[in-house]
Amino acid sequence: MLSRRFFILFLLPILALFVACDSTENTTLKTLVIGVVSYGEGARSLEQFEELKAHLGNELETLVELEPALNEIQALEQIERQNWDLVFAPPGLAAIAISQSQYVAILPRDTQDQEKSVIVVKATSPAQSIKDLANKTVALGQRGSATGYYFPVYNLYGLTLSEVQFGSTPKEILRWIQEDKVLAGALSLDELEQYKADFPGTEFRVLAQDSHPVPSGAILIKPSLVSSPQRDKILAALDTASPQTKEAVSYISNVSPPNYDYMIQVVKRVQPIAERIKEKPAPLY
Repeated sequence: MLSRRFFILFLLPILALFVACDSTENTTLKTLVIGVVSYGEGARSLEQFEELKAHLGNELETLVELEPALNEIQALEQIERQNWDLVFAPPGLAAIAISQSQYVAILPRDTQDQEKSVIVVKATSPAQSIKDLANKTVALGQRGSATGYYFPVYNLYGLTLSEVQFGSTPKEILRWIQEDKVLAGALSLDELEQYKADFPGTEFRVLAQDSHPVPSGAILIKPSLVSSPQRDKILAALDTASPQTKEAVSYISNVSPPNYDYMIQVVKRVQPIAERIKEKPAPLY
């Protein structure tokens, strides 16, 4: 009996050590995977995030990986599988990730002005209003884009289009307009200003502009990390990054993330409108 008690007393500290080690391992993030929408500029995204990757790696003592997605559709696939620990998300993607995949916004992206969704045509186009797009071919962004998909579909409600084409990037949508593959295309006003210089000889005109301000994007954290000690460590690491690093990847620390309630409502309203959006013709009602 004495030897058995001695054995148990001897074993207890060892078991406690194993439990402590296991607990430490469970609170240590071996790899931090960051997702970002690159719109075809993956190499540029890798360069922009290089300093932040190094900073987070040092602060969290973990391997940091960046995974650029071409567009919102590819990003949604990763979010639905919860393959990304952090997401640098544009507003539409953030709204879906929060409402459908339980990601949580922790910091806002840094945008100088609130984005506006616009529908664009060639300057020489006879179209003068949204109604003139009836029975015409229109280009939209991917599902998940606030300015390229959700707001324009909401504004096109009631029309039947001959066809809807989905551009992988805003630049592709402008190219389709230039080449007359579509009569009009949807993107953000900022994207129009950014890319229009890439189409010399073609002038674009804003046919319609949505009046609702689009919230800024956000940094999201996946559900399994929301209540873990890693959340506070990640926030602290993001906060201590240099101003230049924050500016390079466009985020603000020590500020509450935007409210996505209205954006989430827009997403929900658009879903039934877009049920037949891939048909030819495409009735949007």
